[in-house]
Amino acid sequence: MARRISPSQLRSKLRQLDAKNKKAINDYNRKVREYNRKVRRAVDDYNRTARAHNSRVRANRRRLQNELARLNSRNSHSHIRSSSQNLYRSFTRVETRFGTSTATDRESRFLDSSEREVANSLALVNALEGNATADWGIEHSELQDTKIDGELRSISLDLARRWRGALFALDPRNPDAARHFCTSAREILTGFLELHAPVGEVLNTFPHCDKTTDGVPTRRTRIGLLLRKQGLSWPESEDFATQNVDNVLELFRVFNAGTHGSAGKLSLAQLKVVKQRVEDSILFLANLVS
Repeated sequence: MARRISPSQLRSKLRQLDAKNKKAINDYNRKVREYNRKVRRAVDDYNRTARAHNSRVRANRRRLQNELARLNSRNSHSHIRSSSQNLYRSFTRVETRFGTSTATDRESRFLDSSEREVANSLALVNALEGNATADWGIEHSELQDTKIDGELRSISLDLARRWRGALFALDPRNPDAARHFCTSAREILTGFLELHAPVGEVLNTFPHCDKTTDGVPTRRTRIGLLLRKQGLSWPESEDFATQNVDNVLELFRVFNAGTHGSAGKLSLAQLKVVKQRVEDSILFLANLVS
């Protein structure tokens, strides 16, 4: 037999049920609001990142166009100028390959960093040909500041020490500062490729690859291995990455032969451009193994 309840007990039960329903509704609404907040935050973060990326891309593009215009405003001939012009042409092919709406994140990042590299290369030619920013406002300490020390330490303590030694050589009072710096840079770039694209691994991946006269895989083949691991194994990306390293190594030959257009030491502004060119090129390679 059903238990009889009084009117007051019924009202109490109804109040409890009503409170339970209200709590369930409030909990649901709170979760909806929290979800909507997270969605808005994610959208805001994405839009903020996209705006920053687009702003950086526009700045890189303006810088590249400005450096190219400065270069084309003069008629001169040198190995480093020809190398930089070839690098720019190689970049345009990378842009055609990866500058589409279907490009992956890695391809887009490769394109962005490639644009920075070619802009640095053109800026360096402009600086060496006497079209550099004045030394005013540039501190010697800027030559010692670096953004890749942590990156190099995570890769190799030896490479990090070599980089610190290279920066130490960047003394504007030293007429051989650029030559000593680029000598160290050559060792770092070469050491980086030997570390991350060792002969055994390269030959296992590309048993019939091109080799140097010493019988070891060429620099291009080593770089090709790094690109393959990143899913960037395209002729355009391989051409650019190889030419980019070659362009930096050309600096060693230029300064070693004393063909940089000046018999004396480089200015503070010129040394800063040299440093940026080398530093970013190391970062470019480091991004291929991260």
